[in-house]
Amino acid sequence: MLKQVDLTRSLTKKAFANSLRFERQRLYDLEKMAFDAGLPSIIVFEGWDAAGKGTTIRELTRRLDPRGFKTYAIQAPRTDEMKMPWLWRFWMKIPRDGQMAIFDRSWYGRVLVERVEALTPIPDWIRAYEEINEFEQTLADDGCIFTKFWLHISREEQLRRFMLLSTDRAKAWQVSAEDWENHRKYDEYRAAVKDMLANTHTEHAPWTVVPATDMNYRQYAVLKVVIETLERALDVEPTQWPTFDELEAGTIISQPWVGDEGDRIPSRWDEEE
Repeated sequence: MLKQVDLTRSLTKKAFANSLRFERQRLYDLEKMAFDAGLPSIIVFEGWDAAGKGTTIRELTRRLDPRGFKTYAIQAPRTDEMKMPWLWRFWMKIPRDGQMAIFDRSWYGRVLVERVEALTPIPDWIRAYEEINEFEQTLADDGCIFTKFWLHISREEQLRRFMLLSTDRAKAWQVSAEDWENHRKYDEYRAAVKDMLANTHTEHAPWTVVPATDMNYRQYAVLKVVIETLERALDVEPTQWPTFDELEAGTIISQPWVGDEGDRIPSRWDEEE
């Protein structure tokens, strides 16, 4: 999957701005529809350090109703979590019916950092592929919708971003010694990523590899995939997306429900308000 990614893909500021208003409104409406339908969803963000995971999540949730989603920034397990089965702490974060759970890193650390840094014995992280697939299959069978993203940048682009951050006094703290060490092991992590994508890309929980070199393209592509996934799950009229050439030419994405309160599907949230 990584070989097929065009890391040069980009979107001009004007083209991105033309699409952003629609994507935000459509996603907001779909969030409400999912809440009313009791449809739980999980959005997973994995990717290289400095690929833009946090920024992408911030933009994704900027116009959502905060009652409809929760975000989780996953770090190394704590002492009490290490006493439990390794997936236990993620089971404790699955969304309720109608809720959206957004993960900034996730259970895939088991087959990425824990593999590369030899934090987990080889038999255990190899077995984790099957355990992850069963975990996701169980949730999918219970009606949960999955969207999984790998934000991809090249080794050279990661180095460029690290250098820019490191020379900015206000942002230098964002690049740690651990980040530089991970950059040195880029090829080892890339091998782990390839195996992860090959072993956990399933029909019910597919991966989308997003070229993350250009911020505008990354954001547009992520929102588009989330919207399409929710539209299919809710069985509503799908968005008719223009081509990239049409976007660059100034075509504005428009649908009957955008900007017209009278055409929007009523929601229990509207009643509460």
